Amino acid sequence: HNAVDYDFRYALQTLKDNLSLFTPEVLDRINQIVVAYGHEVIGKKPKENLRASCDSFGVETDVHYPTDINLLFDAMRKTILLTMALCDGLGLHGWRQGSYLLKKVKKLFRKAQQLKRSKSKDDSKREKREQQIIDAHLAYLELAGALLVKAKESLLAVSSSSIVAHLKIGEIKKYIAHAERQIDQIRRRVVDGETILHNEKVFSIFEEHTEWISKGKAGVPQELGLKVCVIKDQFGFILHHRVMQKETDDQVAVRIIQETKDRFSQLSGCTFDKGFHSPDNQKDLAKILDNVILPRKGKLSAINKEVENSEEFMEARRKHSSVESSINALENHGLDRCRDYGLHGFKRYV
Repeated sequence: HNAVDYDFRYALQTLKDNLSLFTPEVLDRINQIVVAYGHEVIGKKPKENLRASCDSFGVETDVHYPTDINLLFDAMRKTILLTMALCDGLGLHGWRQGSYLLKKVKKLFRKAQQLKRSKSKDDSKREKREQQIIDAHLAYLELAGALLVKAKESLLAVSSSSIVAHLKIGEIKKYIAHAERQIDQIRRRVVDGETILHNEKVFSIFEEHTEWISKGKAGVPQELGLKVCVIKDQFGFILHHRVMQKETDDQVAVRIIQETKDRFSQLSGCTFDKGFHSPDNQKDLAKILDNVILPRKGKLSAINKEVENSEEFMEARRKHSSVESSINALENHGLDRCRDYGLHGFKRYV
């Protein structure tokens, strides 16, 4: 496009279709070119070393707050609507009342959702309310279970050899599996009084890569998404980033520095916060970088205390806070929540 095309407008779907062709790998190569040119523009000397800061932050996925019962409702809604559409398209009967059945599921879901545990000092009143909660959940689970059986029977009746039909059946089976898992967890938690382990929980049936990120900060105790680790240089450029899946800061420290060093060989030093510390990281990072500013956790030995109280170390620690400013800028310009879909879309968006 040139200056005379300034008023040209693309259709939204055209933009989506073309932008989706960008892969994280292509965008990474573009980023390297942009940063290298940016260094030239601001007057970086060819042999000048890069001093970086490393930190991570949470990028939210576009999901609602998860509970056992609303995740079950999500799965049942998709199962019913997709099965209705499949049967209607193939001329199969049995789901003419699908919309009515979905309303029944929603009604029981709302009833279970609105019942709260009694705070009364009267034991009999508390026990009565507990039983009401259990009964409401059991009614919800009973209807959901019956509809899942009905959906499975409908899928068995589908005899179409169409590839599209098989893809739709696969999608429905995925939501049925989600619903069955949630039914099992609700029964164990509400009826049996069992505590569900964190690694068994799913926080979204649509964005399955979503993780529970404990922030521990006032007003924002947790976020639902994935953590992203970024490396920023002294000129303000983001040199490299990494989307962290089931990884902690200390697990990615060496890897992201090595990846950044491969892209920008003049990287000579980096500052971190305590979350990136481990004894192995201290040793491995020292082999890659000339200057590693990585505070240790716990009580310090006399030698380490002397190192961390040195003027050079303290000065580097003070400058480390600049990466927080860059993270805040990223979040204010669209990286607080990912609006794209799926893990691939999340990585491309970041």
